[in-house]
Amino acid sequence: MHPSLYENMYKIEGSHWWFRGRRKIVETTIERYLDTSGLSILEAGCGTGGNLEMLSKFGKVAGMELNDHARELAKSRGVAQIYPGRLPDQLPFDMCSTDLIVLLDVLEHIGPDVDSLAALGQLLKKNGRIIMTVPAFPFLWSYHDECHHHRRRYTRKSLQNVIAEAGMTVEYISYINSILFPVVALVRILQRLRGRNMHKEEIAVPPQPVNRLLEKLFGMEKAVIGRLRIPFGVSLLAVIKK
Repeated sequence: MHPSLYENMYKIEGSHWWFRGRRKIVETTIERYLDTSGLSILEAGCGTGGNLEMLSKFGKVAGMELNDHARELAKSRGVAQIYPGRLPDQLPFDMCSTDLIVLLDVLEHIGPDVDSLAALGQLLKKNGRIIMTVPAFPFLWSYHDECHHHRRRYTRKSLQNVIAEAGMTVEYISYINSILFPVVALVRILQRLRGRNMHKEEIAVPPQPVNRLLEKLFGMEKAVIGRLRIPFGVSLLAVIKK
């Protein structure tokens, strides 16, 4: 990502509706798919560390982050040990050592996505899981993706293909952030057509009443995780295993 975005992310991850809503969904997913007592957890591509505190409720957490500045910001939270690393070939962890790997909006940044998932799969214990999110639908591509250095957006089928090629099995996959999908889609398309400068984007926290409402709408989807598959959304969520 553009360096200035890390500082912005560090400041708003605790309060912005999107980050808070995604954490609620990931937390529910962990509770439904894993025995949550004393897990060994790795967040691969942990960024500035906004998810580490939530993850630490389920066990011992480690983070891995390529960007030096983001890694120092994550360390400053004092929640977990943060390691330098790069997917797919620089992973400072032992094989078969981890119960849960969390990969949140990371895979879209990486060229060799199949190799990266396969490498993470080697770190899992026998009954381990990877819980991941990625941005959905190529037609939503906009300056936002350029600014965040995305390489692609996925459909459910294309993500399933990547998972299968990596030698992994899908346990659950669904679109998420579906209630707000029409609004987000319209805004993204309009912004793309207007051709905004991709280096000037800064995500801001909306006014509190709006922020709370958006968080509630996004977070409501946790009720269907593992029970239903939502047919559309701004992002995709997948639970995968060896």
